[in-house]
Amino acid sequence: MKKKKKRPITLLEIMIVIFLIGLIGGVIGYNMKGSLDKGRAFKSEQAASRVREILLLQVADGHSIDEVVAKPEYYLMNSGLCDKPQKLLKDGWNGNFKIEKDKFDILVISKRLDDYNKEHKKPDEVQ
Repeated sequence: MKKKKKRPITLLEIMIVIFLIGLIGGVIGYNMKGSLDKGRAFKSEQAASRVREILLLQVADGHSIDEVVAKPEYYLMNSGLCDKPQKLLKDGWNGNFKIEKDKFDILVISKRLDDYNKEHKKPDEVQ
């Protein structure tokens, strides 16, 4: 009975396996980046909405809209509705929201969120 010789793994086979692992890892990483950006956009939208609503409640309580827009962190802290206003005033990309007055409304703007929405606008959306 003949003994079969064990065939050693060649360098080419090892290189092919390493290439395939790298390729699969790259695809997964690329897909994860898209998911992370969607999460950051969602977080930014929710935070902007919450900041706007809390500040409008402060205006409804009798504070001047100009004062509220000038010192949003102070009014967020004194509202009792959030414990860390510095954190709430940051978007998903850790940039600061820009808070502006628009006649009788308050606008909470994130430049990165606006850029993300422009970049990922669906063809059927109309401005």
